[in-house]
Amino acid sequence: MKVLVINCGSSSIKYQLIHTEDKETLCKGLVERIGAVTSIIRQEWKGEKPVKKSLALDNHTIALKTVMELLVDADNDYLSSLDEIEAVGHRVVHGGETFKDSVLIDEDVEEAIQEAFDIAPLHNPPNLQGIRAAKEHLPNVPHVAVFDTAFHQTLPSKAYLYGIPNRLYRRYKIRRYGFHGTSHYYVSRKYYKLADIKKKGSKIITCHLGNGASITAIKDGESIDTSMGFTPLEGLVMGTRSGDIDPSILFYLIEKEELSLANVHALLNKHSGLLGLSGYAADMRDLIEEAEDGDKRSQEAIDVFCYRAKKYIGSYIASMNGVDAIIFTGGIGENSSLIRSKILSDMSSFGIEIDESKNNLSGEKPLISSEDSKVGVYVIPTNEELVIAIDAAKIAITSKQTPWA
Repeated sequence: MKVLVINCGSSSIKYQLIHTEDKETLCKGLVERIGAVTSIIRQEWKGEKPVKKSLALDNHTIALKTVMELLVDADNDYLSSLDEIEAVGHRVVHGGETFKDSVLIDEDVEEAIQEAFDIAPLHNPPNLQGIRAAKEHLPNVPHVAVFDTAFHQTLPSKAYLYGIPNRLYRRYKIRRYGFHGTSHYYVSRKYYKLADIKKKGSKIITCHLGNGASITAIKDGESIDTSMGFTPLEGLVMGTRSGDIDPSILFYLIEKEELSLANVHALLNKHSGLLGLSGYAADMRDLIEEAEDGDKRSQEAIDVFCYRAKKYIGSYIASMNGVDAIIFTGGIGENSSLIRSKILSDMSSFGIEIDESKNNLSGEKPLISSEDSKVGVYVIPTNEELVIAIDAAKIAITSKQTPWA
């Protein structure tokens, strides 16, 4: 089945056309700066050079119309007509407590996504906008919502409740939700196949490290704790997000700096993390390069990032009473042997030892732990789009069946 996967941001659209039986990406593209004077589309078909176009795209509906036109360009060999697209999978960041699994999108689902606008104001509105725009252009195929939060709906109450009056949870659903669920799900399932073990009885920790970063404890195949919380701001130090801080800092800053709530929100989400610590960059590659040249603040930013990750891993080993494997994924997790090594250094008392020769060649084999390590350490590239495509395909097939099929 050919499935179009769509991930809409406030001014962008990422998309992939995936053949689910072969688990093969036929085409991938990115639309940026939607609503600006000039928008940019980059698209790449399998085996071909990427193409880039600049044009004016006022909104997501117009942008998706342009994407559809590009997809059926006469020069491509994989899609001759939009009729060959049998399902559309939409990434939706926040499903609240309503959605524990991916679902076929109908009016009720759209309404529930809209009801989560208050707790995901940066993500859910463009997600819903993309859904409605895509349904305009592909009205006769099933559209499926795949939620970042769904995998973490197995968290027990002791892990998701905050120490605030319970009425605030009951009234406003303030709790830990967790994010990057499709990524944590994907790499954990790849690990079970690689290690040839069953989910039941397993204890693993998955580390999705990129500009956004989170760590999840997975026991018996289910998420039991995760570092991101009510929003993606909580947890690890990230590219521009602060991660965990003392809430009293906010009141102190508001008083001392005379900041508005909007200023505080921007400070913690856009100007903190690696960028704020280093005063230089949010990209780990740039920080490593500067640190190697002797820049102290860049080195401090790296140290804080790794130390915070180490603390979360340690806490999850405690909460699960052990760990079988630790998995790294995401842009930093997959590509930086230095960061992996720093995070897991001095953890031999937990039975965790990296083989540095394997670590430096992690692109060749996923297992990078030493032969003496009691805990397997893996580097597994994530593929969130494939998870979305496969879920969409399954639900699309089911939606077309009658009760007697």
